[in-house]
Amino acid sequence: MSGHSKWHSIKHQKGVADVRRGKLFTKLTREIIMASREKGSDPDLNARLRLAIQKAKDANMPSENIQRAIKRGEGSLEGANYIETTFEGYGPGGAAIMISVQTDNRNRTVQEIRSAFSKSGGNLGENGSVAWLFDPKGIISIDTEDVDPDEITLKAIDIGAEDVIVGEGYIEIYTRPEDMEELRQSFEAADITISSADVSQVAKTTLSLDEPTQLQVLRLLDRLEDLDDVQSVVSNVDFD
Repeated sequence: MSGHSKWHSIKHQKGVADVRRGKLFTKLTREIIMASREKGSDPDLNARLRLAIQKAKDANMPSENIQRAIKRGEGSLEGANYIETTFEGYGPGGAAIMISVQTDNRNRTVQEIRSAFSKSGGNLGENGSVAWLFDPKGIISIDTEDVDPDEITLKAIDIGAEDVIVGEGYIEIYTRPEDMEELRQSFEAADITISSADVSQVAKTTLSLDEPTQLQVLRLLDRLEDLDDVQSVVSNVDFD
């Protein structure tokens, strides 16, 4: 899972640029809308919505924007009709890539994603072309500035984590998607601050590429993530 961890770190660093481009609020708003639509507008009963709201607050999204997105999701406020879907493809060096999107115009999104692949030496694939290379995992990230990584690792294993990766300045805890909320609550009950908690696709095995090809893949991942309709991008490349 090391490749996923390195890409997580890269994404974390480029998050500031996303804010400057005005893209982050768009992505956060859509996630709140979809979460509210899927399982209701009460965050106490909807773990996905609760996480989406927390992300929005962490990004300093105004509370009125958050509430407006919730209302759009539950249907009490009109707005674009978004759908969720996944695209798959291959990047430079045979890198497998999965893209999660939320869009109100599938044809537009397909064209934009295909263009990003073409410009980066990749190809948009058919459904199922690379999905078999990934498993869904709950991923909890904790900054290590004020915590003991060894203590966090032991606690994570004790409460059922499948894997723990200690990186530079952060810890990533991997678990089954259905167990993520229980682990998150256990950490919060112990006054351990969580920087993020998401369900994402994680490569079963990673692909090693030379440095020039890694950079080509990173440019493709950047192009894809810069698209407004794209919520997340994962690959099977080991960037270590």
